[in-house]
Amino acid sequence: MRGKAGLVVGLAVGYVLGTRAGRERYEQIKTQWLKVWNMDQVQDQVDKVKDFAKSQAMALPSTLWDSAVKVANAAGGKGTPGQKLDSALKESKSSADNVAKAAQSSAEAVKDSVDDAVDGADDTAPGRGGA
Repeated sequence: MRGKAGLVVGLAVGYVLGTRAGRERYEQIKTQWLKVWNMDQVQDQVDKVKDFAKSQAMALPSTLWDSAVKVANAAGGKGTPGQKLDSALKESKSSADNVAKAAQSSAEAVKDSVDDAVDGADDTAPGRGGA
């Protein structure tokens, strides 16, 4: 409930300040933001994040494939149909855990990379101690 109240207050404050500042100030802020966004240092960091995110995303399908193969092998193993089912279920639970860990690891690595890129971009922004 507290979060909803904060959101409403934030929207109200943003609306009031926005209407006072007017369209002209909005355009000034937008122009400054675009200048910073289009700086070579910022775009270098953005490219690094994109490349890293792609590499992390490409690692996940291999984990999924390996997990699917393990489950299929467990289901096709020796034993009675009930034993095969139990083995496949056990392997699928283990595989699901492995996929979840890989996805979480990838997401955290991408988030860290984005945070590093933002920190690097902040360092290069005018008036922030950078170039």
